[in-house]
Order: sequence, then C-alpha cells, then structure tokens
Amino acid sequence: MKICYLDAFSGISGDMTVGALIDAGADSKTLVQALEGLGTGAKFEVAKTKRRGIAASKFRVLGGDGKTHRHLKHILEIIANSGIADRAKQNASAVFQRLGEAEAKVHDVSIEKVHFHEVGAVDSICDIVGACVAFDLLDIGAVYSSPVNVGSGTVKTEHGILPVPAPATSELLAGKPIYARGPSLELTTPTGAAIATTLAIEFGALPPMRVIASGYGAGDYDFPEHANVLRVLIGETTGAQESTTVTVLEANIDDSSPQVLGYAMDRLLEAGALDVTLTSVQMKKSRPGTLLSVIARPEDREALARLIFEETSTLGLRIYSAERRVKARHSMEIATPHGTVRMKIADNGSFAPEYEDCRKLARESGLPLKQILAEANFAYLKSLRT
Repeated sequence: MKICYLDAFSGISGDMTVGALIDAGADSKTLVQALEGLGTGAKFEVAKTKRRGIAASKFRVLGGDGKTHRHLKHILEIIANSGIADRAKQNASAVFQRLGEAEAKVHDVSIEKVHFHEVGAVDSICDIVGACVAFDLLDIGAVYSSPVNVGSGTVKTEHGILPVPAPATSELLAGKPIYARGPSLELTTPTGAAIATTLAIEFGALPPMRVIASGYGAGDYDFPEHANVLRVLIGETTGAQESTTVTVLEANIDDSSPQVLGYAMDRLLEAGALDVTLTSVQMKKSRPGTLLSVIARPEDREALARLIFEETSTLGLRIYSAERRVKARHSMEIATPHGTVRMKIADNGSFAPEYEDCRKLARESGLPLKQILAEANFAYLKSLRT
C-alpha cells in the first residue's frame, strides 16, 4: 500500500499541500482540469520556486466568483456535483464537514448556520478539493502526519486580530501534537489543519516505509530561519502487516509505594495505554526504584503523560518514538467443554488463546487457568484435523 507522510515542520496550509503533492508526482494538468470542473471561475497556476535554496512547487488559485460567504451545504453541493473521483469527493466532503464542526463549536452556533468566511472562499475550496484529488491521483492508501508547527503571534481574520493558532485551527488540532517554532506569524491555517486532522490516521514520527518519491510545497514567505515548505514523503509499507509508530513514556521512581504504582498501571491501561510495565532498578544514591514504562499511541501521549504526573510522584518523563511491529493475525472462536474461547492466529501458524476469555471461564468453572488454556489449545489443534 502507498502511504504519504506530511512533514509539517513549517506548518501546513491548503496550497502548500497541493503544491507538495504535485511536486511529488501528482499530474498537475489532470488536477487543474478537475478543479476547473467545480465551476468557481477560478484559474490556477503551478510554478517552480525556491525556499531557502530548496526547490518547491507553488500552487495558486487566481480569481473566482468572489463569493466569500457560504454555508456548508453549498460547499458540499459543489463537491457532489463535480466530476472528480468518488474517493476524492468523500475525502473533500469529510474535510469540510470537520471544518464546519470546528467553526460551529468556536462560534457556538449550529453547523447549519456556520458561515465559511476565509475557508468558504474560492481558493480554500479549491485547495481542499485539490489536495484530495492529488491524494487520489497518487493512489495514496493512508496518510500520516508529523507533529504540526502552528507558528505564533497573531493573525488578521474576518473576526479581527486573533492569536495563533486561530480558534478554528486550535479546535481542529485538539488532541494532536503541536508546537511553535520560527517566525512570529501563522504557519498552520484552518484549511491545512482540517486536511491533516481529517485524512491523517496517525500523528507522530515517520512511519516505516520504503520511500519512492518526495515533494515540497512552498508557503507564501521565504523565511531566513528555515525553508518555508511542507514536505511530503510518498512510500510503500515495508512488509510488516502491522508496523507503526508508538510513543514510549518512561519515568524512574523511587518514592512511590507499590500500591500507588499498581493503581497507576491500572489507570494507564484503562486510559488507552497499549502496554505498561514496572521494572525494578537501582537508582542514584544506591536507592532501589521502579522504572515505569508506557507504550502508547502517539495521539494518546499527552493524556497519558498527565495521568502519570497525577498518579505518581515523578517530576519528569522521558518521551520518545519507537517502531512497533506486530505479526499479522486473525482470530476465530473455539468451543471448549467450558465455553467459547477466541484464538489469536498468526499468518505463520503460531497461535494463542485469548487470556481474558480463559480467565473468565476459569473463574466461572472454578478450574485452574492452566487447564482452561490447555483445553483451548487442544480444541484448536483438534479443529485443524477435522
């Protein structure tokens, strides 16, 4: 499967996304023809440029019907009546739906009453549809994103001068990893945030891939500090059926009781941690301590970090990204004399009974857990011979 990684080290906007995808190989003529079919009257320009010496593509929307206020239903009608591919229609509609929900929450109105100001202008409609068409042209099966550089300072909007990130951008990026670095201005727009948060299935470090193309979409400004571009990396998955990026959170603790740490482990697992371990370690001043290690989805990082600080005595955490690989597997139900047990079966033939199923049957039957596990394994092997 082909995947795309959005490297938003200088933020992300709609035009930067389209430019980067064109730079990575999406056919610009086909894309422009699709956008002309929207009937907005806009013209389009794709030009090669440079940002701090990095060659990039700049995508521009020129002119249009000049109508700057639209409701969501009007935009969805434009998309539905266009001649673009069905997948691009679905993605573009989903992006605008998410954008509408964010605007509705920010302004405390129903989504039907939201007026799309900047995001309802012709250029933003074309940016969002253009990005979705480009993803389709490149046959991208999944999108990933880096943590997003939002910028800082203030931005001038239809609602006056607002802090960066703008309210809609902030709402769209809720729960996602963001930071501010570089010049004091807006680096991530609501349009760019909507594209990333709607289409990206994961935010974090670069996922395992075999890179086959890269592209750079130029922003409006050429900063002295860094290249103002959005980089996209296009690649193929590396063969591991489940190879993904996880976040690891660690803390060395020498002043919490076992009861507190055991409770913290339970809370972390309930909150979505993929795994939690407690390891005995020898710390400074020859004090025995515990290494708390948490494996988490990148999007759960901040919530779990807060939980660690709340439930333990640690004053600091180490947080880093790691690659997680899991064998491709499926499950099937196996009948045992004491009830049904799900079996996890890997593609290479290895198998294991689901612990929670066996635990439940052991408690209900009063039999030892090891007997239930053995009977489940025997029942599965027997099923292979029938």
